[in-house]
Amino acid sequence: MTPDIATLQVEAIEAIDNLGARVQSGVAWKTISQVLLQVSRIVVALAVAHLLTPHEWGVAAMVMVIVGFMVALTDNALGTALVQKRDLTEEDKSTVLWLNVALGILLAVVGTALAAPLANFYHEPAVRPLFIAASFGFLVSCLGSTHTALLMRAMDFRQLELRQIIATVIGGGVGIALAFMHFGAWAIVGQYLAGGVVSTALLWVFLRWRPRAAFSLESLRRLGGFAGFLFGENVLYQGASGLGPVVIGRFLGAAALATFGIAMNVVLMPMARIAAPVAQVFFPAFARMSDDRERLADTWLRSTRLVAAVVCPALVGLAILASDFVPVVLGPQWKSAIPVIQLGALAALPTAFDAMMGEVLLALNRPASLFRVTVVSATTTVGALIVGMHWGVVGVMAGYALVTWINEAIRLQVVTRSLDLSIRRFASSFSGVVKAVALMALALVLGRHVLVAVGASAAVTLATLTVAGGAIYLSICLRFNAEIRFELRRILARWPATARYRHVFAAKTEP
Repeated sequence: MTPDIATLQVEAIEAIDNLGARVQSGVAWKTISQVLLQVSRIVVALAVAHLLTPHEWGVAAMVMVIVGFMVALTDNALGTALVQKRDLTEEDKSTVLWLNVALGILLAVVGTALAAPLANFYHEPAVRPLFIAASFGFLVSCLGSTHTALLMRAMDFRQLELRQIIATVIGGGVGIALAFMHFGAWAIVGQYLAGGVVSTALLWVFLRWRPRAAFSLESLRRLGGFAGFLFGENVLYQGASGLGPVVIGRFLGAAALATFGIAMNVVLMPMARIAAPVAQVFFPAFARMSDDRERLADTWLRSTRLVAAVVCPALVGLAILASDFVPVVLGPQWKSAIPVIQLGALAALPTAFDAMMGEVLLALNRPASLFRVTVVSATTTVGALIVGMHWGVVGVMAGYALVTWINEAIRLQVVTRSLDLSIRRFASSFSGVVKAVALMALALVLGRHVLVAVGASAAVTLATLTVAGGAIYLSICLRFNAEIRFELRRILARWPATARYRHVFAAKTEP
């Protein structure tokens, strides 16, 4: 019997509600995990930074920047294809896993062979044993990438986040222990390896699926068309991102690389801890909305606005208070990182507004567009590096800041066109956040001027203005930004503790 229209409508509504519930559950788990991870990572980063010298940190950074690039190769984009494709077979899953295993073995062998030439390139013999050890992490990463994709496809963020929390805590404990025992750069490499092993082991425990002894060229062909452009995009992005640290380490030395590395870690923390996890939650949801562009555009704008509402004030506040933040939080030995952190915060600011742009293009099955945008971004980034090197680390970061603003404008144009979304609508969605951040920035500048004039210490200035700036921003944002209030009420309306009052929230927040 053919279902009637009313039945189809009910099924459609139930599907939408189920998707929304999964997204809400994913956001909730991401929120819980990010709070726990943020605390643990801050503790670990500060402990290791205080226990290691800038040279030891720089030697580890020489290794980890290459590791980061090669780890990008372990994510060969077939995992993303598993999430994006509507229909999957057991042959698809098994094919991707066995291909990843082969890739992991190959990268481990290649990494071991490259260890000596890499040490010669840096003129740093300690790099060789560190990179050999780190190379085994490539195989570990490949063993877990397919399971990660399948859990993301199922939107089972509870298991993913529990795995991440446990792995991060254990890895951080190993890193601190090694640093405390004066193992130097081995502390950071050991933290990476321990976290990776625990993460992959838990993925195999949490996901009961096991691969078959099968490898299908047809599956590879079906998934490879989507994954090819994405793999190229990953390689280009990681190559452009990693070139700066490699060149700095080679020509400016380990101490300069340590300054650049610690600045990037601090600056990128808001984006890495907020935007990236949110993107993981929304990508499988975006893929299911690909047939309804208006709904996809609206969901993207709303989710990006929430990310920008958190990330933008953090970055602006960091740029203004960097002179107080560095000596208090990182220690006086990192004083040279202050201007680099300030420029880095300005470079990261526009990326808060492009949160999940790549996920939108992938959901629309446009990996070629993402690849072309990344080609432009990589080219301009390399050019900025070459020019900026004449002025040292500060010049490199200044060049990054300039090209980032240009590249994000290009990405925005591509995505809004793909969604049939006007720039005017995009800008109006963020006007309230921009106004609140601008007023907060003015208050911080004036407040810091007063506190410095009366002789307040850096610790007092940082604590006072962090609390005051947060309170000012939050009050302005909630008072004059109806969209943020609306989103917060929607979240509260779905919270289990307020479930009985859901109809009240819905009535008050209906646009």
